[in-house]
Amino acid sequence: MTMSSTVSTSQGFLSPARHGSFESSNALASGSLGQPEMESNGSNEVELISVSWNQDYGCFAAGTSHGFRIYNCEPFKETFRRDLKSGGFKIVEMLFRCNILALVGADANSQYPPNKVLIWDDHQSRCVGEFSFRSEVRSVKLRRDRIVVVLEHKLYVYNFMDLKLLHQIETLRNPRGLCCLSHDSNTFVLACPGLHRGQVRIEHFGLNVMKLINAHDSHIACLTLTMDGLLLATASTRGTLIRIFNTMDGTRLQEVAC
Repeated sequence: MTMSSTVSTSQGFLSPARHGSFESSNALASGSLGQPEMESNGSNEVELISVSWNQDYGCFAAGTSHGFRIYNCEPFKETFRRDLKSGGFKIVEMLFRCNILALVGADANSQYPPNKVLIWDDHQSRCVGEFSFRSEVRSVKLRRDRIVVVLEHKLYVYNFMDLKLLHQIETLRNPRGLCCLSHDSNTFVLACPGLHRGQVRIEHFGLNVMKLINAHDSHIACLTLTMDGLLLATASTRGTLIRIFNTMDGTRLQEVAC
């Protein structure tokens, strides 16, 4: 599968740790993603397209047919939104609570197509990175030092500082864009579907270790890692079992009936 990317770094690309927080943003901030349009009446219905947690589950992002919104969980409140003329976003990936977002446009978005990833700095109100692909982006995952873009048959791992491509991983057909990352600063673990049904591939990048786990007989439906990446939980499309594995040696530690 052929990939091309275009990166904007005209003013440099700062480490995410040095950016501000959405917590200080106004609840209804005006936007500059293309030509922003604030919803002023009920004539235009807003459709919910996607919902995604940030990395510590303290807030979540909602992609809508007109833009995106950020919500805090405790106390529950909307903290930020952008509503646009050009259409909505099917992927809105946060990086903890900082002002860096990864955005992928919905099918109806005239300005941001679903085969393009925008790395958006809302503090500077500009796109600081852009990746274009020949096929639709299925998901994007962020950690403080890496960006992972998931296509239907492949994953691309980029360095966050300079947006250079570091790794490419082939997967079984992955329409859900299944992928998860650890978020401990001392470890970088990635989990994604392998090349066979029910198989999970584990990459311990810092240790240069790759492990294949035959987790289920059926296709993988969902997977998640602990923050340190040492434990993996999986479920299959059959929906009867949740299994927990040690990611270092692939040992199954526990099985829970659903």
